[in-house]
Amino acid sequence: MHHLSPQRIVCLTEETTEWLYLMGQEARIVGISGYTVRPRRAREEKPKVSAFLTAKIDKILALKPDCVFGFSDLQADIASLLIKAGVQVTVFNQRSVDEIFSVLYQVAAMVGQGEQGMARLSRMRAELDAITQKAAGFKRRPRVYFEEWDDPHMSTIRWVSELMGIAGGDDIFPELALQPMGRDRIIASGQTIIERAPDIIIGSLCGKKFRPEKVAVRPGWQDVPAVRTGQIFEIKSADILQPGPAALTDGVAQMYRIFSQWEALHA
Repeated sequence: MHHLSPQRIVCLTEETTEWLYLMGQEARIVGISGYTVRPRRAREEKPKVSAFLTAKIDKILALKPDCVFGFSDLQADIASLLIKAGVQVTVFNQRSVDEIFSVLYQVAAMVGQGEQGMARLSRMRAELDAITQKAAGFKRRPRVYFEEWDDPHMSTIRWVSELMGIAGGDDIFPELALQPMGRDRIIASGQTIIERAPDIIIGSLCGKKFRPEKVAVRPGWQDVPAVRTGQIFEIKSADILQPGPAALTDGVAQMYRIFSQWEALHA
């Protein structure tokens, strides 16, 4: 029955690539996103056919994919061109932790790996539960500002906010986390961030480095607790801003490490 599932897959974002590699199904991948860094070897092994908002349609068609995986409204234009060219396209739109689990299961099932996928996801879920248990012991939960873009200031997306909660921190902009569009997560005034007084600031910017030392010198930020105590950190975007395995494992683990060190000092 092997031939009934897709044999030539193009992944327009990183999380599906990482997941297929984890399941030992990388032979099916014929093209990847240029942003892919997990696993490292994918970059050397697979043709890069897309950025996030753009793709080389001719190059993708030349690879004769029998399935293309994309993500969200942001890739609707690419998807549309491929659909018009007769290609099967599946565009996922996972925004929450539960939705990430659901999409990873669907991808596993599509490549005939439903059982393996389920077993891996159960282990990931158990790890998250273990972190929740450890964080339940915190005497104090840090208030956290997670910056997804610096100019303008943009607060983070829903799955990051949820993973932050699991890791023992409280998002200072929970109302923005529910907004799927980046433009709706923009914080008009830096003063609002200052007033919400985060204990910890984490930055993760797609396509550029987050520099803690630059945050510390923002005008008016010197009295923010996180700035005063030097609690400003970067988590690489590949580890937390992809709605896939990385965020559910490495991303949340890094947040827990940062929060538990803070908690040990402040409990």
